[in-house]
Amino acid sequence: MTLRKILGKIHLWLGLATGLVIFIIALTGAIYCFAAELQDATQPYRFVTPTNKYFLPPSQIKTIAEQKINSKDVQRIYYGAKDKSVYVLFSGKKGFSYAVFINPYTGEVLKVKNLQKDFFTVVLKLHRTLLIPYGEVIIKWSTLIFLIMLISGIILWWPKNKAASKQRFSIKTGTSFKRLNYDLHQVLGFYASWIALFSALTGLIFSFDWFANKVYDLTRARHSLVQKKAPLSDTITITKGTFSLPIDLVWNKLQPDLKEKYVAVEFILPKDKQGSILVRAKPENGTLYKMDFHYFDQYTGKEIPGSYVWGKYTDAYTAADKIKRMNYDIHTGAILGWPGRIAVFFAALIVASLPVTGFYIWWGRTKNKKV
Repeated sequence: MTLRKILGKIHLWLGLATGLVIFIIALTGAIYCFAAELQDATQPYRFVTPTNKYFLPPSQIKTIAEQKINSKDVQRIYYGAKDKSVYVLFSGKKGFSYAVFINPYTGEVLKVKNLQKDFFTVVLKLHRTLLIPYGEVIIKWSTLIFLIMLISGIILWWPKNKAASKQRFSIKTGTSFKRLNYDLHQVLGFYASWIALFSALTGLIFSFDWFANKVYDLTRARHSLVQKKAPLSDTITITKGTFSLPIDLVWNKLQPDLKEKYVAVEFILPKDKQGSILVRAKPENGTLYKMDFHYFDQYTGKEIPGSYVWGKYTDAYTAADKIKRMNYDIHTGAILGWPGRIAVFFAALIVASLPVTGFYIWWGRTKNKKV
């Protein structure tokens, strides 16, 4: 058996084994490409009328949300632009449970949303976990298999000679459905593969620590990648009083930068007595890789230095640090702006079609053998 035939068998059986999973991952990824824009267009409670007043501090926003939900499980508080509402996320057994949207000037509650029933939240969970036990494990191994299929698919597509190459770059119309299906699988699959390769590789960085570490090393890191653990608060310095005072101290420290440097900030509250307050501050809309990570002691409000990757963007001084930060934006295409996101959207739709067209090719050949 030739190498090409062996690759063909591998491509076929891996495709049959993971086709449904790849279809779900790709389709949900395509839907989520423009989730932010779709949410803004369909959810008016995300907007408020700007005024000359200051935003309410996080302690007051937190209290308003807790009273509305009757829960103390606030995990995140997100401040956006002057015309955007503040939203508060509550933790649940499986991710976030509720989101409360609040007018940052008046404290008026604009919307309480059950995230377990929210369309885009469900789509994202489906993309990451399939909404089943051990779904994350299935997703990450399917992503690795998909990468193998992409590489084997490109090799199988590659024409043997110049005459054959003329048929590999375009879809032949006015022919049988069987032939059209074959061309859709081969031609569209080839074009989408070059974009899907980046999504698959970045997906593997999310999925496997060993893969992320190897990529970090290969991109000329000057040091090994530290673990994804935030710095801890000093529990020895616990002071009397409420949690609101330190978080408002943090808010006051960030005020100058909020006016001049950042377009949005997100407070991620500690889950235990040792955790720190993490503030993720965005200097621009559309991408995340330039975001600054600030850590603060939850008892004193004193800033704690972060790591060279997950600290301030200016501290990510090597190519490896910057590539590590860019992983999500490469995955979604946002690194290239709207053209990149549109390209990823269409590539994801094509990838979702490949298990369908591939199955039909296999089914047709199987039927012919039985005749």
